Amino acid sequence: MKRDKEKVVEEVWDDARVRGFLDKIPPDLPGDADFHVLLFAYRSMRASDFERFLRHFTEAGRDVSARNGDGVDLARYIAPHAGAAPYIALLEAAGHGAA
Repeated sequence: MKRDKEKVVEEVWDDARVRGFLDKIPPDLPGDADFHVLLFAYRSMRASDFERFLRHFTEAGRDVSARNGDGVDLARYIAPHAGAAPYIALLEAAGHGAA
């Protein structure tokens, strides 16, 4: 079966594109909107881009410890994912779980 889309490698993520994720309007889902914005960024970005995004996210006063409708924050939500460790470390460095 032929794949419809080829994998994009070395895609450019400039600051404007990274910052643009701050303006993403999450669907009407239970939980904090910041959780859904973080999840979308996690699913879309490489760790290096996610790190830059988190800087903009926290500078905008957004909550890196935001929870979904089940009360689960992003770090816990992605913990079972094979490649999640760098993202979890970035969330912690950005203040995740800080009181």
